[in-house]
Amino acid sequence: MTKAKFIKLLIASILAIVALYIPYESLGINGANALNPIEIRVIAIFIMAALFWILQPFPIWSTSVLVIVLMILTVSDSSLAMFKVEGVKAVSHKDIMGTFANPIIMLFLGGFFLAAAATKYRLDLNLARVLLKPFGKNPKMVLLGLMMITAVFSMFMSNTATAAMMLAILAPVLKLFDADDRGKAAFALAIPLGANIGGMGTPIGTPPNAIALGALNEAGFQVSFGQWMMFGIPYVIILMAIAWVLLLKIYPIKMKEMILNIEGAGKFDTSPRAITVYVTFALCVVLWVTGKNVHGINDNAIAMIPMAVFALTGIITKKDLNEMSWDVLWLVAGGFALGVGLQKTGLAAHLIGAIPFDQWSPMVLMVGCGVICLLMANFMSHTSTASLLVPILAAVGVACADTLAPIGGVTALLVAVAFASSLGMSLPISTPPNALAHATGYTDTNGMAKTGIVMGILGLAIAYVMMFFLAKINFFGEQVKKPETVVEKAAVVETVKEVPAEPAKDTVVPVSEAVLADTAKVMDSSVIPAAN
Repeated sequence: MTKAKFIKLLIASILAIVALYIPYESLGINGANALNPIEIRVIAIFIMAALFWILQPFPIWSTSVLVIVLMILTVSDSSLAMFKVEGVKAVSHKDIMGTFANPIIMLFLGGFFLAAAATKYRLDLNLARVLLKPFGKNPKMVLLGLMMITAVFSMFMSNTATAAMMLAILAPVLKLFDADDRGKAAFALAIPLGANIGGMGTPIGTPPNAIALGALNEAGFQVSFGQWMMFGIPYVIILMAIAWVLLLKIYPIKMKEMILNIEGAGKFDTSPRAITVYVTFALCVVLWVTGKNVHGINDNAIAMIPMAVFALTGIITKKDLNEMSWDVLWLVAGGFALGVGLQKTGLAAHLIGAIPFDQWSPMVLMVGCGVICLLMANFMSHTSTASLLVPILAAVGVACADTLAPIGGVTALLVAVAFASSLGMSLPISTPPNALAHATGYTDTNGMAKTGIVMGILGLAIAYVMMFFLAKINFFGEQVKKPETVVEKAAVVETVKEVPAEPAKDTVVPVSEAVLADTAKVMDSSVIPAAN
């Protein structure tokens, strides 16, 4: 470990330890919202994870693994004896360990199988050749075509893998430009723009989407793969058009005619295995687009189809499996584990109860969360940003669901945060596709910053307008919270609010007013205890 990384490790560790001894009562987190030792440990782990993800003394995926291990050892029902707290219910170790096999993780893994098979049998290159052909030889139209093809691939493949593939395809083309033609910068920057924007079009396009979708489903707000695409793809198309115009404005193209040759592309492979890849890929897309209401198969279950087909037919081998981005899956799992800690310990409910979010203007709450996320995403991993913010904002959204309802509710809040995470692309360090494009030597930091800032602001604004419109037309229907997802309470002693003498029929007391079982026995029978 270098000296710089050691200093970062030391700073993050000290701040996490300090979090264990902060007098939270003096900060207004007291009374019914008082924190117990387990909740305080979750705060310390959260701070440590945030700083490790930002400062990166270790690879970001290893931080996620550390989060899961620390939670098992310090806040679970399988923790070390010295960390057990009498009278406080610990988090189930199975819930924490289960984040490695979360259904969203399976969805992502299925996407990896599809991407690996497409690359292995040159489906990606041949599709690029076929789809770019209609754009002709006009450099401006070829630029638009490259962005569109990159976006399409990025909807089903890793943004980084897509950018790497498309930049490899583009490499010989960039050499066609004259030395003083700024158009080559437009072409180089078009790839990360297309990858970052295109990933927002589907739930598996980028990890922040999957994290937001997982939080929505957990909270009882069902958004299907097809529903996401119904608003995600139009959103991507609008942003692509804006990005295309912006690139042409910042980097005028002098070249009048361009012939795009894609090295490696040729006729489509007609071998049995290649045909199996084509059919399976098409089948998955059709099933995802049509949705569960049509065929009855869950989106996450659909992702298991290519895994089984490609494994049994030998299309994906052990070597291919080892080369998949397992670090991304572990990184996402760490974010899910933080969400489990926040929810299952009752920490999220206590923090929400201590802050009067319901008194805030819904627009201020919505826009403020998006802006904070956008700023963070420019300086740290998009996945880490979403992993940190989504669990907290999901709890905030559920607590303020009525307030947010007129502008899209919890769904609008979390989808906007997911999009804001992907819109952080103003610097070479903001996202791997940006770094790859910058490494070509054809882009400049100034132009990347201008493009990224404009796209971030406009993208966030358009996302809010779109969510508001979808809310007005009741696009997501009646979003009913699942009863089994009610946040569990872990506090030892809580204050019971006075129960009205004549409560309305079927009155339900909010989870924040639930108490211990022995206290609940003396409460009016109209009170429903928190779910376990």
